[in-house]
Amino acid sequence: MLTLLLNPENLESLTFQYPNWYFVFCVLAGIIGASLLYFRDDTFKDQPSWFRWALSILRFLSVGFIALLLLEPLLKSLITETKKPIVVIAQDVSESISNEMKEEQLTDYQSVITNLKTSLEEKYEVRTYGFGSEVREGLDFEFKDKVSDVSEMMQSVYDNYSNQNLGAVVLATDGIYNKGSNPLYSGTKLSVPIYTVALGDTTPKRDLLIKRVFNNKIVYLGDKFSIQLDIAAVNSTASSTKLSISKVEGDKARKLQERPINISKNDFFKTEEIVLEADQAGVQRYRLSLSSIPGEATTSNNTKDIFIDVLDARQKILIIANAPHPDITAIKQTLEKAKNYEVETDFASSPKKNLNNFDFVILHQLPSKTNSANSILAALDKKRTPRLYIGGMQTDYNALNNLQPYLNASTDNKNTNDVQATVASNFNLFTISDEVRNGLPKFAPLTSPFGDFKEVGNGQTLLYQKISKVETKFPLLTMGESNGTRIGVLNAEGIYKWRLFDFLQNQNHDIFEEVLSKTVQYLSLKEDKRKFRISQSKNIYNENEPIIFDAELYNENFELINEPDATINITSSDGKSYPFTFNKTGRTYSQNVGIFPVGNYSFSGSVMSAGQKLDYQGQFSVKPVQLEGFESTADHGLLKLIAENSGGNMLYLSQLTELPAMLEAAGTVKPVIYNTSKTRSVINLRWLFLGLFLLLGLEWFLRRYFGSY
Repeated sequence: MLTLLLNPENLESLTFQYPNWYFVFCVLAGIIGASLLYFRDDTFKDQPSWFRWALSILRFLSVGFIALLLLEPLLKSLITETKKPIVVIAQDVSESISNEMKEEQLTDYQSVITNLKTSLEEKYEVRTYGFGSEVREGLDFEFKDKVSDVSEMMQSVYDNYSNQNLGAVVLATDGIYNKGSNPLYSGTKLSVPIYTVALGDTTPKRDLLIKRVFNNKIVYLGDKFSIQLDIAAVNSTASSTKLSISKVEGDKARKLQERPINISKNDFFKTEEIVLEADQAGVQRYRLSLSSIPGEATTSNNTKDIFIDVLDARQKILIIANAPHPDITAIKQTLEKAKNYEVETDFASSPKKNLNNFDFVILHQLPSKTNSANSILAALDKKRTPRLYIGGMQTDYNALNNLQPYLNASTDNKNTNDVQATVASNFNLFTISDEVRNGLPKFAPLTSPFGDFKEVGNGQTLLYQKISKVETKFPLLTMGESNGTRIGVLNAEGIYKWRLFDFLQNQNHDIFEEVLSKTVQYLSLKEDKRKFRISQSKNIYNENEPIIFDAELYNENFELINEPDATINITSSDGKSYPFTFNKTGRTYSQNVGIFPVGNYSFSGSVMSAGQKLDYQGQFSVKPVQLEGFESTADHGLLKLIAENSGGNMLYLSQLTELPAMLEAAGTVKPVIYNTSKTRSVINLRWLFLGLFLLLGLEWFLRRYFGSY
């Protein structure tokens, strides 16, 4: 292999992929080609000898060069590149920075940082970032972010520059962070000096604040819920304040409670608990506020707004009976233990309840021999209300057979059977515990009419009748869904005895309650059959958080479609409207409506599908982010630790002009020389072919000019 050093300064070399002695063949090919053409041929014998020698040299060079290219020569280049070290300037743009500076101070500070950047750019590659609630490129002096996450800034620098020539990080902040992990540990990953610029004021000011608030995000209507808040005060001894709790409704605040707070020492801390009642469904806004004390540095941290989503998830259940019976009380007492059920009773002989107001109905021995309950059943069928039939000795089973598709009973209701229950092994509409499977068959027997009972349709039987010691396939409790309505049938009375027996045996009602509550839960569960639906990941957002809506549209076969345009209109509590048109993504809809001001909002979506207008309504709320007001004292101790642990220094504004000299003196921020080897095939060099063309062209021209081809 032959290697020729063409340019020692730039380290360029020519390498051939064949043994060195192959180069002799290239020379011989050139000599033979020139000799045969110009020394054995008599075409130019009358021309001067120098002319034939000139042409032979041209032919020698052309043939030899072509032969040389057949040896696949490679041109290797070693490229040297010097890269400046990178210095990152990270500026905290949270509200706490501007809170400690007046307007002219902010202007001066902006000038100082800009001049520092210009000075560093003479020797370094400077990258600038702003950080607060998020990290973004470029210097930003607006200082509007609601939170400060220093650790995310450190992580971003590590992700972007850990494999580059990162020389130093300049971190300008007040040391206050209220999101993310402790930046002291995040900075150790960088392995470069961090120069912290200490902003803010470390002097503890006379201040009263609500430090933290703890509350449930979701409560149920009618429940009582507690709110815990931590109250702190600095340099405020011998002062007093009032804690007020108000409910914000639109632009007005209605005071709910007020209590005095006495501040007994300079370093004051106290936890208060407030108990309120969820008396209104929807997202409710509560305001906790402390009255100001004389000489307080700021009152922005004296108030905290919280949002609680009050759910009205209660289902209204009606037990309507043919006549008074102990079963009614047993059922009512069991269901009322669940907070999401509101249970009422009525009698078919003189009904007083409006059936349209109930989500689920239990019919005890209806229809009966004396009351067909036709009007009641017609109202339930019209609304498709899910229901549970409980049969007994007064039940008209002939009528009941026509009202549900799961049980066919043949009985004259003259004789009875004492029946116990056995749990079906193949039931899968919901799960049943081993305690029920093992314990329920031992319970006291119920009273069922003597007759023949058969399963029909596509329902599932949970309990079968056990008569004496014989386990039968007569269904005792069966259920299913027909035409969008869930229906269950229990063809025995006296379940109050199960409740009493459960307590007698186990000192609780767990087995009885599980059977009844799971049956009612399955039968009363309603599927969302709406063809147009709008969904959100949550309904309480922070004021710095974008709000995203997703929507789905179904055709008559309940297949996802999104051909028609769908719209959404958001309305604020003061009546201002924000209309949007959904974007189509795949077969669904989506829309990012951006960031909204603090407040309560309702929305209404609509779409035209198959000539019908479909609507969907909902609501959401936007809560303020008040983290930056909770801490007003700068933490320069943290900044000093970050700098010392990384090998840097903590600087004040007056020392920033010394930073370039510090970097120079440290000797660790140096440029890096990168060597890159580049190999190219000589055949790809166009100028070589241009030279070959000129050699052949010149030879052809001379031969042509002097009388040959």
